[in-house]
Amino acid sequence: MPMDEAAVEKMIQDKGKTAPRITPEQVDAQITKEDFYVFPGTTLTVAALTLKNGFIVTGESAAASPANFDEDLGRKIARDNARNKIWALEGYNLRTRLAEQASIKA
Repeated sequence: MPMDEAAVEKMIQDKGKTAPRITPEQVDAQITKEDFYVFPGTTLTVAALTLKNGFIVTGESAAASPANFDEDLGRKIARDNARNKIWALEGYNLRTRLAEQASIKA
């Protein structure tokens, strides 16, 4: 079972890791708008998260059994899947900034 973000954050802090990194708060701060769509007659839910710079990340969810479909749960899972993509984008941005700083110092 994966650790939740709060537990990971506590572990990072407890270990004294202070190098530049992305935090859950930074990820959430990028989101300016959330839209959801459930395709009619299906269990497919899509989340579209608009970021500060206008870029949109999407996530999806679908229940294998229509009897298990719950729109609120589908939205949560789709949003979580979209939000997880922001981590990679923010990580890329941070690594680019760090590389630029290193090349300036060199």
